[in-house]
Amino acid sequence: MYNKFCKKQLWECSRDLVSVAMGRIPAETVIKNAKLINVCTKEILENTDVAIHSGRIALVGDASHCIGESTKVIDAEGMYIAPGMLDGHIHIESSMLSAGEYARSVIPHGTTGIYYDPHEICNVMGFKGVELMIKDAERTPLKAMLTLPSCVPAVPGFEDSGASITSKDIREQLKLDSVVGLGEMMNFPGIQFSNEETHAITGATLEADKIVTGHYSIPDTGFGLNAYIASGVRCCHESTRREDALEKMRLGMYAMFREGSAWHDLKEVSKAITENTVDSRFACLISDDTHPHTLLEKGHLDHIVRRAIEEGIDPVEAVQMVTINCAQCFRMDNEIGSITPGKCADIIFVDDIISFNVKKVIIDGDLVAENGKMLYEFPEYQYPEFAMNTMHVGETITPDTFKIKTDKKKNVKVRAIEIIPARVGDYERQVTLEVKDGLIESDTNQDVLKTFVFERHNNTGTHGVGFVKGFNIKCGAMASTVAHDAHNLLVIGTNDEDMALAANTLIKCGGGMCAVQNGKVLGLVELPLAGLMNVKTAEEMSDKVANLDKAWKEIGCDIVSPFMTMALIPLACLPELRLTNRGLVDCTKFTFAELEVDE
Repeated sequence: MYNKFCKKQLWECSRDLVSVAMGRIPAETVIKNAKLINVCTKEILENTDVAIHSGRIALVGDASHCIGESTKVIDAEGMYIAPGMLDGHIHIESSMLSAGEYARSVIPHGTTGIYYDPHEICNVMGFKGVELMIKDAERTPLKAMLTLPSCVPAVPGFEDSGASITSKDIREQLKLDSVVGLGEMMNFPGIQFSNEETHAITGATLEADKIVTGHYSIPDTGFGLNAYIASGVRCCHESTRREDALEKMRLGMYAMFREGSAWHDLKEVSKAITENTVDSRFACLISDDTHPHTLLEKGHLDHIVRRAIEEGIDPVEAVQMVTINCAQCFRMDNEIGSITPGKCADIIFVDDIISFNVKKVIIDGDLVAENGKMLYEFPEYQYPEFAMNTMHVGETITPDTFKIKTDKKKNVKVRAIEIIPARVGDYERQVTLEVKDGLIESDTNQDVLKTFVFERHNNTGTHGVGFVKGFNIKCGAMASTVAHDAHNLLVIGTNDEDMALAANTLIKCGGGMCAVQNGKVLGLVELPLAGLMNVKTAEEMSDKVANLDKAWKEIGCDIVSPFMTMALIPLACLPELRLTNRGLVDCTKFTFAELEVDE
């Protein structure tokens, strides 16, 4: 695959690289006295030098003969060096940061490249939004490799998003320089049942000789998984059980082990390696969704490598899983993913193989970060006004909006969505609620709360109604426009007045997340950029998120990253029961479900 992400293409500088390696011309930079984590052979090589020229590696070994008067020499002083780390699946929007601020946050942690799927902003604004993300990312040294959003909306016919992407659109967008593949193919039923349009999307990607990334979230490792992989899908980040990850690897699919702010799958899926005698070459470590406070407090891929080591994965294997394995998954290992001659000079310095604290970061031969701070300055980017004005709710929301009527007299049995903390799945439950004056109310004693999803893109005035269980809220309401994947306005609460206040607070500020109690806004994260992001720094956004987290705790919720778990309630491609602006969706049968259960 032709790599357009390096400072110079290999064919442009191969003669110079040879001359540096042979000692005929001096290297621009030489790293001395390093312990090389060699991901090609899974070993650590002591006292290793690296010669760099034209943004690429000319020599690995003894580089004494490559040093001239103009050569910059970096003494590693016995530190470990490893290839720059690669995140094989990430949604920048989930960080609530713009693409530029995201790059500024992750590069000091050793991330030199990401394979990002901007399907969040695409669901709101279509490819106009994606183009803005590309322009924002291009000004940074981060290798931002785009996988085109494949499922907009995520599950056609079950929700309304702000855009609709067709195979014709995909075929055209595949021509963009920054595109390396197709974003997660969430419509696995469309693949399995040979839907013509779904296969046209993956087919166009394969015809363009690019990678199809996957999303296979059901616990089926038999013929369904085989069929999905046979369609050309190369990787999947949705494994939550060790057997899921193991079977995917056995079938030649790259299993991406996820550890994000809310989705803590690594503890379980790492057992696919630690409890089996298998080769880990088809395993990658990825973040998927990471909030700003996680990036600041724990890190990015450096944190996930540490977590993998804690779970018993060999340290060098863990490094392989964020470098060469990922590069091979995207068929880019001829350019990135290892410290070997000819490759891009993306190199990180770490103090210790276990603690894995990143001390220096080099991208394309340039020192861009040191001791947790960016050294590279890049120009500001101004998002256009239309990207900051995306709240188009076609109804006036009042407390009366949240009244749920029923014909039942005393009690009614309803379907409820029970969340699973720190996991992406949920359970369908049937609960009996009391009827008062013909209305169904929240029941905090059973931890069952009213839930509404309002269409917010095209002024349709539609909304879905349901109940959710598991947040342990005793009084108050929460609202969010981060509501995967259509990102409509999601509201949960114990009472109609607080729910109306939460909804209208977000409509007024252009989108975001908030928590309300007794007529007062306790926490608010404004996300005016597509209702998903803010252009403020990670530090500023982390403070806002921390305040929101405090507000959640104040109203009774104590689960990890509750706003991220809440955001999955409308995602109709995850089992078992979800709620969109069109209603409840049975995500095991992919049919709509009635709120009331007939007895």
